[in-house]
Amino acid sequence: MKRREFIRTSAGLLALAASPGLWAVENTFSQKKNFQFKTSNVGKTLVPVTQVTPDDGHYVQTYFDVTPFSPSQKLLAVTRFPFQNRMPVLGDIADVCVIDLEVRTVRTVFKTKCWGFQTGGNVNWGASDRYLYANDVINGTAVGVRIDLETGGTKAYAGPLYHMAPDESCFIGFPHELRDVTQLGYGVPSKDPAHLPKLPPGASKTEGIWKTDLKTNRKSLLVSLADVVAKVPSPPPVPGGTFYFWHSKFNRQGTRIAQVLRYLTPAGLEAGVNPMTFTYNPDGSDIRYCFKAPGVAIWGAGGGHPTWHGDGVHVTRHLEVEGQGSRYCQCKYDGTDFKVLCEKIKASGHPSIEPRARFLVTDGKGSMGDRKTTILCLIDLVAEEERQVCEVPTIDPKKLGTDSVFRLDGHPCWSPDYKKVSFQAAPENNRQLFVADLSGVI
Repeated sequence: MKRREFIRTSAGLLALAASPGLWAVENTFSQKKNFQFKTSNVGKTLVPVTQVTPDDGHYVQTYFDVTPFSPSQKLLAVTRFPFQNRMPVLGDIADVCVIDLEVRTVRTVFKTKCWGFQTGGNVNWGASDRYLYANDVINGTAVGVRIDLETGGTKAYAGPLYHMAPDESCFIGFPHELRDVTQLGYGVPSKDPAHLPKLPPGASKTEGIWKTDLKTNRKSLLVSLADVVAKVPSPPPVPGGTFYFWHSKFNRQGTRIAQVLRYLTPAGLEAGVNPMTFTYNPDGSDIRYCFKAPGVAIWGAGGGHPTWHGDGVHVTRHLEVEGQGSRYCQCKYDGTDFKVLCEKIKASGHPSIEPRARFLVTDGKGSMGDRKTTILCLIDLVAEEERQVCEVPTIDPKKLGTDSVFRLDGHPCWSPDYKKVSFQAAPENNRQLFVADLSGVI
């Protein structure tokens, strides 16, 4: 009789090899816990704003524009941290939790050792409310995990998860072990944070964005670093550095992927990471450089936080535009049709635009300064009018340390129907998730 192969996951769960690279993971959900939602700053917000996580831990969503709302909008997916005042190391466990917005309960559905302060457990929904995806460490490597919320069945796949295809056919990701070298708080915790894994100088031909087919569990290199670097318009002004990938994101139609490329000079983080944005087809073809903005340097361009416009054709970000300062901008996926969206309004935060191209939401530093409050702003791009939705206390960095990894940005996310926005803040210095109901003003 063939001997069955068992291992323990990073969180101590038993895993059984179901097929090559596919593991059936022992998993037990917690009991559902009832709690009360809280209305935030009654009478002082533009729209109703509700705290939708309990006070029993430190909660975050995945990242800006990666919605925590399930497809039905009845559930929210969040990560709960065990602490927030020191860097995690491999071995520290975070909880993947589901909030039921109708009955107001919270439930832990998975425990993972693959998490960071800025992206939590990289939790993604599938195409329905049944499957939730996160990451864990199997055989020493961070890989994507699927949690069946109906049966509790949990599977670990061959490749890393950063973003899920809208049709749930596959997920994509750069190895989580290589994320923190360009910025802390986004990848799997390291055994030795002082000596993070690195790539050799240059642009690797064998490392890049991995695609994992969920039907076959086939992991394949979708685009290598060398593939994308070949499309960079000019060589780096400081040679000898190393290229890494950063955020990867399907558009909502599943027809294109946006990709951030970073370049770490030999001097390291002190010299910056020089981010650039590209897009390509879901099969890795037709790689295009984005944001050929007039008068804006290719290397070291100011601004950031690119994401897909809701139309799935354009990419948006804020950018330092010659003669105008920081402005919200967009261009077509192939780098053409560059446009400043608001001539009058200074840009900041993590902006994203709904499909009608009328409204933009973003976060920012509040009136108290020094990141002590988070504001959520709604911008009417047609009227060129900015309104503050709310201002909520957030992490006081002086209480957690000086490293920016401990910060808590708002990271606003639209709901699937584009009528609500979730965002992060921290009343009483405790990370929480909030929902602003914009249906009455948009």
